[in-house]
Amino acid sequence: MIHGIDVSGYNAATPDLTGQDFCFIKATEGGSYVNPKQSTQTAAARKAGVVVGFYHFARPGDMQAQAQHFVDKCESTDGDVLAIDWEDSSVSCADKDLLLKAVKKLRPTHRVIVYCNTGFWLHRDSSSFVQDGLWIADYSHPAGHPPISAKWLIHQYADHPTTDQDVAQFASRAAMKAWATGDTTKTDGGSKTPTKTEPTVDLSKLIAAAKTDPKAKQGHQTYAAGVKLVEAALRAEGLLGKEYAGDGSYGTTTLKAYAKWQEKCGVGGPYDGIPGIKSLTALGKKHGFKVVA
Repeated sequence: MIHGIDVSGYNAATPDLTGQDFCFIKATEGGSYVNPKQSTQTAAARKAGVVVGFYHFARPGDMQAQAQHFVDKCESTDGDVLAIDWEDSSVSCADKDLLLKAVKKLRPTHRVIVYCNTGFWLHRDSSSFVQDGLWIADYSHPAGHPPISAKWLIHQYADHPTTDQDVAQFASRAAMKAWATGDTTKTDGGSKTPTKTEPTVDLSKLIAAAKTDPKAKQGHQTYAAGVKLVEAALRAEGLLGKEYAGDGSYGTTTLKAYAKWQEKCGVGGPYDGIPGIKSLTALGKKHGFKVVA
């Protein structure tokens, strides 16, 4: 894991980044606030050579307008991470999802993640939708050990001595930069060997599962490996609940969720939940798996 901090207008204009690998800077809040120290904090982070991110503190109101305010006022460049800070109890889970999607639509080449504490994640979240990653806040457990079972990207584990302290699940600063820019082939030495093999889903096997599992005994798994990858992607899209994602059974709930994906991406009609090459390829491109036809 690597270490970083996050700062806002309450922190120093030139934060101490000694020994840090990343820095998230508060850019905006609600529909009008802009962090007055954003420019100097950003300049300090860029000078230090760390991975830079910006966050928006969500408030009740027009989520589309807040997304526009965020991307207009944050001083991001290519390769910077964008985050939505979800900690106002008057902002619903649906609003959180809408805001994440709106920012991603406005800045499709940027990684967009959500920040929230364990209370929100465990008791207010109902969709498991995090766009590109979950930044979880919990001060009661050691760094890198937040008390959740969901996959997380960043853990904010302390708010002292002077700034919030974070760790991220990357082997190095270079690895985080590669993720942030979308280039997962770069290593610390700058070589171009892939960091990992992209998983594959066999279309014919997935179709077989979609036609067999709903009619079989509850929990039947025809081709569990491929189904699990698709279920994880559908869950990330907010179309499949936590209790069904990852069980490897292409049951009626997964069938309905995939039908919603077909409609959402506009391909694969009729929207019957039976995967087609276009809809499955679109899902794979977005969530990191290849399709074998």
